Amino acid sequence: MSKNLTSRAEDYSKWYNDLVIKADLAENSAVRGCMVIKPYGYAIWEKMQSALDQMFKDTGHENVYFPLFIPKSFFSKEASHVTGFAKECAVVTHYRLKNAEDGSGIVVDETAKLEEELIVRPTSETIIWDTYRKWVQSYRDLPLLYNQWANVVRWEMRTRLFLRTTEFLWQEGHTAHATKQEAIEEAERMMHVYADFAERFMAMPVIKGTKSESERFAGAEETYCIEALMQDGKALQAGTSHFLGQNFARAFDVKFTTREGQQEFVWATSWGVSTRLMGALVMTHSDDHGLVLPPALAPTQLVIVPIYKGEEQLKVLDAHVQPLVEAFRKQGVSVKYDNRDTHKPGFKFNEYELKGVPLRIAVGERDLKEGTYELARRDTLTKESVKADEIFDRVHQLLEEMQKALFDRALKHQTDHTIKVDDYETFKAQIEGDGGFVLAHWDGTAETEASIQEETKATIRCIPLSTEEEDGFCVYSGKPSTKRVLFAKAY
Repeated sequence: MSKNLTSRAEDYSKWYNDLVIKADLAENSAVRGCMVIKPYGYAIWEKMQSALDQMFKDTGHENVYFPLFIPKSFFSKEASHVTGFAKECAVVTHYRLKNAEDGSGIVVDETAKLEEELIVRPTSETIIWDTYRKWVQSYRDLPLLYNQWANVVRWEMRTRLFLRTTEFLWQEGHTAHATKQEAIEEAERMMHVYADFAERFMAMPVIKGTKSESERFAGAEETYCIEALMQDGKALQAGTSHFLGQNFARAFDVKFTTREGQQEFVWATSWGVSTRLMGALVMTHSDDHGLVLPPALAPTQLVIVPIYKGEEQLKVLDAHVQPLVEAFRKQGVSVKYDNRDTHKPGFKFNEYELKGVPLRIAVGERDLKEGTYELARRDTLTKESVKADEIFDRVHQLLEEMQKALFDRALKHQTDHTIKVDDYETFKAQIEGDGGFVLAHWDGTAETEASIQEETKATIRCIPLSTEEEDGFCVYSGKPSTKRVLFAKAY
């Protein structure tokens, strides 16, 4: 099969789009701005879901589901929240269609107008907190630690598969607590859960931090985030966790009776990651040959391709390979035996390289006689001959090596492209040149932040938690500053 991928050096954006489509991850749909996630792409998302879902449950959370539609009046109860999402909302105004009287087709029945318009959820805080009012009366009812896996709609004018679509899949956690400290600890805990998932499963190093006030989630008092660096030097926000204070509890009158018999408003958090992680996975590791998937998230970790001439040779190989496949599966390796007679081995090699399958075994009649297998590794594109009695140990060893090697390579890229800058000319040159993470002093004002964004397109990705206090001067205004923040152009 011919890949015909645009190279990253030639056009990174086109390389990404080519790869998502040619690797059968997703495609554009008939609905403008929405995507079809294809089986292979969805299989990766399912592995992400499975790992995250278990991490949520391990930290005491349970899954729930809330409606897709939210009454418009709910959004007016929390002023900053509605301001943040007003321009992105899809609105349902009618509930019935009819045949046009002139026979021209289907039209909206103008007599079937809703008494109150419904918003297709851009996020679920409002409807969830309206519900929590019924569930919380006493400190005995707290905490509520709930998560839902759902789809949301945020109307987008410029879309890109996985990275920015009108409809996308995600999870959203919504928790309620008796104390401020408990809620802050929850928001921080979930940021760390996201970071752990990104680094252990996605092999993607991240920077943990808090957002500037202008970049916070609408209605939050603090937003915690993880930021990743893509190969083209742009940042990608990979997950956020929000301390919402008592804002939504006040808006929806969610109170509880304390141990001392007093009435207080509940403290809240929300947190989420989305199918945007699929885009991050592609851009962190893949190359000009196709996808490179970390073994922890690869739907198929090992593919076995027979090399044969004629049906008789294939039968012999089938009989030999099937027990091998069963043994690998019992050992927890997701393996596929591709004995299709409709495609030649070269086509299959190309296909699995494009799809990022971590390991490939080629086995033919000569291999059976010599008691060896040809084992190919996707990330380095190297091959080796492995003795038959060592193949199980070697496959497990290489899967572990590859997971670590991908993280180490991505971490080196992040480290090599994280630069401290102390003057604005150097700052601009770096942002307009190689990009990357730029650590620079900021005077803490929204005016300076907005000016830098307008002039360079760079935004404050986060105020890193790991950054030490350091006296300096704002890279833009020259005013005193006590800490560097992380700037970058971003997706």
